[in-house]
Amino acid sequence: MPDQRRGLALGVAAYGIWGLFPLYWPLLEPAGAEEILAHRVLWSAVTVGLLVLVLRRTGGVLAVVRDRRRLLLLTAAAITISVNWFTYIWGVNNGRVVETSLGYFVNPLVTVLMGVLVLGERLRRLQWVALGVASLAVVVLTLGYGRLPWVALVLAFSFGAYGLAKKSAGVGATESLVVETAVLAPFAAAYAGWLALSGTGEVGAQGGGHLLLVVGTGVLTVVPLLCFGGAANRIPLSTLGLLQYLAPVSQFALGVLVFREDMPPARWAGFALVWVALVLFTVEAYLHRRRQLRLVAEASAL
Repeated sequence: MPDQRRGLALGVAAYGIWGLFPLYWPLLEPAGAEEILAHRVLWSAVTVGLLVLVLRRTGGVLAVVRDRRRLLLLTAAAITISVNWFTYIWGVNNGRVVETSLGYFVNPLVTVLMGVLVLGERLRRLQWVALGVASLAVVVLTLGYGRLPWVALVLAFSFGAYGLAKKSAGVGATESLVVETAVLAPFAAAYAGWLALSGTGEVGAQGGGHLLLVVGTGVLTVVPLLCFGGAANRIPLSTLGLLQYLAPVSQFALGVLVFREDMPPARWAGFALVWVALVLFTVEAYLHRRRQLRLVAEASAL
């Protein structure tokens, strides 16, 4: 029981930190999203690299690098997460915090859809209903925004593709992040170096405090991932699945209450449909899990 409480606390910490991200990225302005992304990749690589050395997991990293299939999958994961990170930073720093939260609200539904399209998985009836309601929500939100909510859709699909690649690779979170950031680091270093040499970069030109905040993106990236890994090993997947909504709820609240983004009735209606879809999806997953556990118990009793 104490281990489960610790796991719950770690899960809340992970999703709580992710939920507060919109407060951090504006602090890095006037640096643009591209420059912030480059430095996030570099400092994440440094942070997780040091962590691997301290934990003596270099053997695990080398084993992944030698496995061509896993290396290709993690390279794909690196590309998709870089798209996700850039879109999120750009969205937050361009007054679209609410729309970024939408991306992570619909992400579980997009993940299920990708399982159908890519892995050939079959959906149960209530899952189809949830996806139908979510599709209607996208239509309503498109009308409400006067455009396709592309920031939310890019975030949802890029993170869904990232999760699919990582699941297929089957590598630990720390080792995976080392490889992912190592793949991206040369490109990030080249871009950051070009900005510095051309005199167009903002990092380093805004004082020591700003530079420390930029360096802090490495810790800010790695710490919640470690908390998530600790939670995943200690609490049931169903509990972890419910905790994932803490991040978009926090982001949505920040967008509406702190950043004062407009929420006309059509947007409220679209978000309401998304939340209905998530309720249906969560209830169906809970009932399905109970049925599976009952069948296992009955089979054991025979």
